[in-house]
Amino acid sequence: MQLRYQYRVYPTPGQRSSAARVFGCRRVVWNDALAQIKPVKAANKLLGNPKERIAQGPYQRVPKNADLAKTLVTAAKKTEQRAFLSDAPVGVLQQTLRDLDAAWKAHEDSKTGLRRGPKVQSPRFKSRKDNRQSARFTKSDRWSITEDGRLRLPKIGDVRVKWTRDLPSAPTSVTLIKDRSGRYFASFVVDTDPAADIWPPTDGEQGIDLGLTRFAVLADGTHIASPKYLRRAEKKLKKRQQELSRKKKGSNSRDKARTRVARAHACVADARRNFHHQWSHKLTSENQAVFTETLNVKGLARTRLAKSIHDAGWSQFVTMLEYKTQRRGRSFAKVDRAFPSSQTCSTCGFRDGPKPLDVRAWTCPNCDTRHDRDWNAGRNILYEGRRTLAA
Repeated sequence: MQLRYQYRVYPTPGQRSSAARVFGCRRVVWNDALAQIKPVKAANKLLGNPKERIAQGPYQRVPKNADLAKTLVTAAKKTEQRAFLSDAPVGVLQQTLRDLDAAWKAHEDSKTGLRRGPKVQSPRFKSRKDNRQSARFTKSDRWSITEDGRLRLPKIGDVRVKWTRDLPSAPTSVTLIKDRSGRYFASFVVDTDPAADIWPPTDGEQGIDLGLTRFAVLADGTHIASPKYLRRAEKKLKKRQQELSRKKKGSNSRDKARTRVARAHACVADARRNFHHQWSHKLTSENQAVFTETLNVKGLARTRLAKSIHDAGWSQFVTMLEYKTQRRGRSFAKVDRAFPSSQTCSTCGFRDGPKPLDVRAWTCPNCDTRHDRDWNAGRNILYEGRRTLAA
């Protein structure tokens, strides 16, 4: 199993300049390769499927990575226009071509149905004004971790790393990332043994009903309060955004104001992610099986509750639950979206019908049991999740 470990790094001003040159070389190789591939694919598309041709003309050969590496990296370095490519490791530039090939494959598989999920757009040209930059270093670049704990990257130097935890094994690659707020991160990919991560089994099971007033109500009656990080930071975000709007476009002061806005949003996102990690860790460590409902977040985000939906971050939380249960040898299941968890009595199973959202408690007409709407839904999700696993 491959896992990704991310750490904050603190490059010096000189190392930041070197990293900017590496990012720029990677961007140029990406754009040069895309400029060669895109017209060929567009021309072949006009001819239609080879088996059912809709126009006359020869199909052109799409350049392969080996050909692009020879022309856009090896030969280009010897020219005056692309001599600056020597400022970046060769492995980073070759990995850029592999990343572009993977992006085209994801786009084409998405069109043909081989890739699940939403449609993936075709690769786009990168701009030097992009606020997020990254470069992946592979084993061929001979990067290493020094004895004093620094990350040695070719063409950049020994970068100070804030190690918050130990790596479980020797990493296979590292990606240097600069986010929109100007922070730098090192993301390591490591290979681990799945059997070594399995935790001892427990007897607990939990059904989770997600909401806005309360972030989650569990089947055992407890609830998780909604932190509402975005709502609490709205005043600060508004002030930062107003400062940005008053700056002249293209000026250094506007770029500094944009960074302050990005940092304010990063603080909100980091706090929300930490909240999700803490509760997903607690739920998956204390319970052998975790069940939740299938959410239509994309549809709910088009309603008047859009800001609150995004502030809750349900999709990120459910994703964390899913991969942590899988990694720790637990069970996880999503209840079908059409399951009437709020309409069914968890005591006798009587279905009372739909209810408005302002009805937070109701009495079952069949068994006279008084229900809290969310707690009842959590218990029903638990029962339905058990049936889903058994099936």
